[in-house]
Formats: sequence, structure tokens, C-alpha cells
Amino acid sequence: MPVFLILLIYNLLYPVIVIIGFPAWVVKMWKRGGYGTGLMQRLAWYGGATNNESADQVGAENKGVVYIHAVSVGEVFIATKLVDQWLELHPEEQFVIAATTATGHEVARAKAEELNEKQGAGSVRVIYSPLDFGWMIRSVFRRFRPQQIILIEAEVWPNFLMQARRDGIMVSIVNARLSKRSEARFEKFGMLIKPIFGMLDRVCTQNEEDAERFAGLGISSDRIHSVGSMKFDSASGSPPQKREAFQAIIDGCGKGRKVVLAVSTHAGEEKLIGEAFLNSGAADEALLIIAPRHAERRAEVVADMKSVGFAPLLKTELDAGKASYRSDSNQLAGNICLITDTTGELRDWTAHADIAVIGKSFLGKGGQNPVEAIIAGVPVICGAHMGNFEPLVSQLISAGGVVSVDSEQELAAEMLSLLHHSEAIELTNNAEQVLTSHQGAVVKTVELLHL
Repeated sequence: MPVFLILLIYNLLYPVIVIIGFPAWVVKMWKRGGYGTGLMQRLAWYGGATNNESADQVGAENKGVVYIHAVSVGEVFIATKLVDQWLELHPEEQFVIAATTATGHEVARAKAEELNEKQGAGSVRVIYSPLDFGWMIRSVFRRFRPQQIILIEAEVWPNFLMQARRDGIMVSIVNARLSKRSEARFEKFGMLIKPIFGMLDRVCTQNEEDAERFAGLGISSDRIHSVGSMKFDSASGSPPQKREAFQAIIDGCGKGRKVVLAVSTHAGEEKLIGEAFLNSGAADEALLIIAPRHAERRAEVVADMKSVGFAPLLKTELDAGKASYRSDSNQLAGNICLITDTTGELRDWTAHADIAVIGKSFLGKGGQNPVEAIIAGVPVICGAHMGNFEPLVSQLISAGGVVSVDSEQELAAEMLSLLHHSEAIELTNNAEQVLTSHQGAVVKTVELLHL
């Protein structure tokens, strides 16, 4: 089907989808605290001061930037890892990171501040990505005059790509992956999908399997490069770092206790992991820290943990002085659990863990990223549903690099075993060996992208 016809259909449907989805989007922004962070930029409007910047500063960006589109927190971390390495090799470059979600935008701003301080210049600017209306895209491109555009993982928008083509801007996808499920779904709509993906100039995939799948979308093989996963590249960037403030919180919950960290949990998993933790007997010597994937679920998580028998503490309330470690006279060190209802801190909480339990792998589907824990030297336990991280997870399991469990009982047994036995060291060593195939992925990507 011709691209112009696909765009015609898309531009008739897209406004309807935006209007229908707008109320839910407003509710989500309210829950996640997105208001007051420059959300009008999603309409390509920069008329007022946002993000503690004056209107003059907002309009002072350099032209000819490398424009990086990153949706949420995970993609933002990849984007900033890429920018950090790029600036090491080419410090003269200027970047714009365009995030979609409020949480991603918040993390991007914090990371950009670190990068700008490191470089001693304002090399990195953060904005909200515009909605995919042609006039909004044109406005953003006129403002920043991108020399090239980089999409993180698999975010492809028809009007965005078409405007880039009209303006002669090269567009690349990096850290690209395409699951079997997505491939099958795309094949059903191949005549609509292939012309859109065909507008991409370059695709940097995580492995050869992904490269073959992208080739099946009509992208010629000379535009596809298998370079490894930037997310799994332990050689680039700094590993998770312990923070004194985090250790003080842990000590306040019982000095000398080990830490079991539940990473990016989804609905119902907090309760399951909490029950396993208590049944294992680990509460006598360890602190359970819950890091829910979505911080706005804090009230639900608190209720679930109380129902299991915990006395939960919210990190935001500790930070604000609204809670103390033993404000409840019935609260004992053994039944305290900490809920880190914050954004952008999980990476460094991982550095304090003795065990990491991966969320969205027990009751959810697809799993969450186990690599930060592996890089931090922390043994990993996951459930059976880690499909979003294949083939890596199967490789890790085969190499004895992570423990996969099928039940709450198995989870309890493995928690206790890893807390007590030296197999944890062997587990992390095996996992680090598996990640070696991805070392250098960030540098390879920069070398391919730099014009």
C-alpha cells in the first residue's frame, strides 16, 4: 500500500484515538505528578517558562542537535548511556532527549543535569516529545534543526518519520528488538507496517535474531547492524552506586540486616513476594524492599503488605519526615518492609541488595530488566514469565546465572538459600560471563551513528 494512503488513514484515525484516550492520560499524569513539568511541550508549545527555566533559556537551544526519542524511564536510561559515551568521544555535539512520560521526563532531566555538569556545558536539553501531528512535528524540527534522529528500541510514528524524510533527516532505531509476538502481529498488518518501517535509514539491533526479524519488515540488510544490547553492556557507564542516604534508611530498619529487593513489581506480586519472604524465615535477618514499577500504586502496595503482616514504610514519607522507623509501638524490625515509591532511584537501590527478585515475572507477563542487578554483583531470582528479555534469560538460566522459580514455595526456598550459601557468588559470576557478548555495544552504536 502506498505511504500516502497509509498516512491518510492514520491521520483520520489518530485524532480520534487521542481524543478518546485524553481523559485516561490526564488521570495518569495526575497520579504520576506530571503537571507543572512542561507538558504543553507535547503540543510543541514553548511559550512559557518550564522546568525552572526562563522563557529565554527555553528558546536558546543550539541548532543541529542529535535528537533522541525515548519513551519512559527504561528508554531514557539507554538514551543517557548513549549520550554519555557519545560526549566522551565527541564532546562538541549537542543533544535533545525527548521523553514521552512524566516519569521518563523527570529521570531525563536529572541525568541531563549530571551530563551537563560532567561536560561543563549545556550539551543536553530535555523536552517532552510532541504528539504525532504533522504541524507539531514540523514546529519541533524547525526549533532544533536535528542533524539526525535516534529512536530508542521500537518507537515508530508515521508523521514523525514522514516529516524527517521530507526534511532530509536521517532516522535510526538503536537497541532495537522485535519479539516473536510482535513479529507475528506485524505480519498480519504487513501492508500497513512495512512501508512505515521502510522509511528508517538505519537499525542497530541487539542480536542476529532481531536483525532477521527487522529484515522481515522490509528493511534492507545493508541498513541493519547487529551490535549487541546497550542495556546489557556492562563495559559502558558506571555500575549502580551505593548511597549513604539509602544505607541510613536500611540501618534505620534494623542495622546489619541484609536486603532482599523486589524489582519493578506489578499488581499482586508484592503480596506474593512478601508472603514468600515471611514463609522463608528470611525476615529474621533481612529487610524486604519493594520497588513497584509504578509509584502511584503506593496505597495499593501498602494495603497488600499490611494484609500479609508487614508494617510498611514509604520512602517518600520518610523523606518528608511524615514517618519514622518505629512510630508504631507494635512495629518490630522483623516485619518492617520499605516501599521505594520514587522515580529514578531503583538503579542505586540495587547496589544495596543482597538478592534481587524480578517483578512482572510471577503474575505479570514479560518480566523486567535483570541486568542492573547482575552488573551490581547481585544474585537474581525471577519467575517463569521473562519473555521480554529473551534470549538473554534463557542463556542466563542455562549458564547458571539466574534462578528461575515456578511457585511461591520455590521462591521462599531460594531466598533463604541465597542468603545463607556461597552459591550466590557463583551465580553472579556466571551471569557476568553471559553479558560479555554485549560489551562494547554502546561504543559500536556511537561509531555507527556519528556523522
